[in-house]
Amino acid sequence: MPSLERRNVGVFAHVDAGKTTTTEHILFASGRIRSLGSVDSGTTVTDWLDMERERGISVRAATTSYVWNDVRVNLVDTPGHVDFLSEVERSLRVMDGAVLIISAVEGVQAQTELIWNALRRLKIPTLLYVNKMDRVGADAGRVLAEIRTQLSTRLVVMQSLSGSGGEFQGAADLWSEGTAGEKQRELIESIAEADEQLLERYLDGESVSLSEWKRQAQLLSRIGEVYPVLFGASSKGIGIPGLMDAITDYLPGPGGDPEAPPSGVVFKIEQGKSAGKMAFVRLYEGTIRNRDVIRNVTRQVEEKVTQIRRVEGGRSEDTGVLEAGDIAAVCGLTQVQIGDILGSPDAIPEEARLAVPLLTVQAQWENEQDYPRMVQALRELSEEDPLLDVQWLQEERELHLKIMGLIQLEMLTSLLDSRFGLKARFSPPSVIYKETPSQAAEGYIANTMPKPCWAVLRFLIEPGERGSGTRYASTVRTEDLLAQYQNEVARRVPEALQQGLYGWEVTDLKVTLVEGQHHVWHTHPLDFAVATPMGLMNGLAAAGTRLLEPVLKFRIVVPEEFGGRVMNDLTLMRGTFEAPELQDVRMTIEGKLPLAESLEYPVALSSLTKGRGTIATSFLGYEECPPDIHAERQRRGVNPLDQSRYILSVRKAL
Repeated sequence: MPSLERRNVGVFAHVDAGKTTTTEHILFASGRIRSLGSVDSGTTVTDWLDMERERGISVRAATTSYVWNDVRVNLVDTPGHVDFLSEVERSLRVMDGAVLIISAVEGVQAQTELIWNALRRLKIPTLLYVNKMDRVGADAGRVLAEIRTQLSTRLVVMQSLSGSGGEFQGAADLWSEGTAGEKQRELIESIAEADEQLLERYLDGESVSLSEWKRQAQLLSRIGEVYPVLFGASSKGIGIPGLMDAITDYLPGPGGDPEAPPSGVVFKIEQGKSAGKMAFVRLYEGTIRNRDVIRNVTRQVEEKVTQIRRVEGGRSEDTGVLEAGDIAAVCGLTQVQIGDILGSPDAIPEEARLAVPLLTVQAQWENEQDYPRMVQALRELSEEDPLLDVQWLQEERELHLKIMGLIQLEMLTSLLDSRFGLKARFSPPSVIYKETPSQAAEGYIANTMPKPCWAVLRFLIEPGERGSGTRYASTVRTEDLLAQYQNEVARRVPEALQQGLYGWEVTDLKVTLVEGQHHVWHTHPLDFAVATPMGLMNGLAAAGTRLLEPVLKFRIVVPEEFGGRVMNDLTLMRGTFEAPELQDVRMTIEGKLPLAESLEYPVALSSLTKGRGTIATSFLGYEECPPDIHAERQRRGVNPLDQSRYILSVRKAL
């Protein structure tokens, strides 16, 4: 029996646009499930964690699959809340196509725009599905105008609407031969504008069949040149079959040769109740079977595959094989981490960087005997979400982790309770600042005592452009400092910059190694591992550092009578904003705002406007703090500026 065509499709949206409801109706319409679940009652296939069922929001990307028009579609339902953006980030990397859902009431929102930009950067063909057309306030014309203004003008609107709001009856396919009129002409012209040859034929009055226009629309959509737009009301199942047809017709297949050497990437890790650690793998080339030995090129290890499972929500089944173009959970890879490449790296696409944790918290446990279990639990959760970046300070008996927001903290508390039986508390979140050099300076270290020991380094430290990160270079000849020692220095620089003068990560700088010496007899490679942090901290102390704080882009919509009070609040919070826009009786204010000043503002805004005001934020970047802001974090370990004590601590002699 020939294998089915495949599609790997992600469902993306701002929170509450209807992703999970759409996914549930797709599974029902395809016959994959026998009865419809509900987000409100916590019975959907893809929301299976306790917190997801209780809160009615997705917190983990969930994979499922169905067959439609003789095509097997692997569908990934991703979270919409900004706190779980890391799940969206990892899912984007392994998708061949995307469905971006936009609410017909709220329109284009902050996360919609963020995901759209990532989809375009990765060149992932995308369908736009305008959902909730049956809701009061639904306005397809306004939403299409927002899409054209904020996302793209290359839209192909493939349906004509019958009513909206309470009168919405559905959307008719404009490709039907019996359909004529203005809407079909607009559809044809939108395709012609994207294809010069067809445009010439159209302008010359040449007859082009509707089927030829449709074939060209499919081709242009599959290469991401145009973006089909559909409409529906997923909660009532209206528009779902048309969306499913569009997924198979307008999004590309995965490609890949099952006979080629394996090439895949791990984009998700879960701990199965019976199967143990499961690595979700998107395979781009080749085939993997049960009992195969696969090389993890990222970790430089080989491991044996014990099982290959197709996982859907809380259920899974052993399939025994994973072929090019497919997605499955691979068991038996004990050392694997998210982002690891299995087999050849040649076919693996780049990854999107969306999520930036801006808050840090300290974990606390109920009973002293829970301490070892808490360490193990948070390490396990950090495997599943590396952005948690759990820091275990053994001497202080402290556990620190990074988070995106308060909803994520609720999710972690719930997971620790339901999965590990641990009652956890967390300290109030504090903002993650960064440091950057105030000016150029040199850092010098001559680590020559006590012998045998010899490492001499001189660094030039220069401020960089905001957002440039850390750049490293060396002008030292290998005759003066052997390549193996220079490689050790290069490897240690990012580690050494994790804590600056105030305890925060140092960024936006260029570090150049301008002098280096080793000794033929006395030098050991670890001497440079010890010397690098001391040399860099010496340079940072000479340059001085400035604090950087995270800044958010915001959009606030409030009734006009509250506009003056909101603008006054923004000024007090050191916010800057454009001239507000008035539409009917509502005011829209856009600008930027320091995170530290605005952590509690969503609650205050809701209280001020009695729930009628909304604020949407997204991370904009780090900017320099005013001089009167001072934030210092307790340093982990011994400060390399205290050179004698630091050397003793590294040698375990304190």
